[in-house]
Amino acid sequence: MRELDLKATIALLNSIMESELSGVVRYTHYSLMVTGPNRIPIVQFLKAQATESLLHAQQAGEILTGLDGHPSLKISPIEETYKHSIYDILLESLNHESSALSLYKNLLEVVENASIYLEEFARTMIGQEELHGMELKKMLRDFSPTGL
Repeated sequence: MRELDLKATIALLNSIMESELSGVVRYTHYSLMVTGPNRIPIVQFLKAQATESLLHAQQAGEILTGLDGHPSLKISPIEETYKHSIYDILLESLNHESSALSLYKNLLEVVENASIYLEEFARTMIGQEELHGMELKKMLRDFSPTGL
């Protein structure tokens, strides 16, 4: 085992918190903007994503403070594209999930062979983010940007 790079780990956990908290805002906004015949299941999906983003932020924050870090009060920037078709919302969601996946992979690189607990946390979160990406890709399959 190697020594844990606390500074890098805390910085990444703060970035993860900021990203996940922006996900709460992003998914809540999206859930309010969905219209059309498929509104109800998509809104339920987006609200569940917002709830899960908050849980992920809280989990990262608990670990961060357990490492004597100080949680950020920021959220990652959220661009308002003013594109609210279901296709655009799902595509932006996929991009957000891909960004989160990268953060968790970066965390895994930093903590690998230094903390089994943090490795398992990172791996679990990577698995969840990969699953979200697959779900969004499935949802996007039947859409075309010009057909909406």
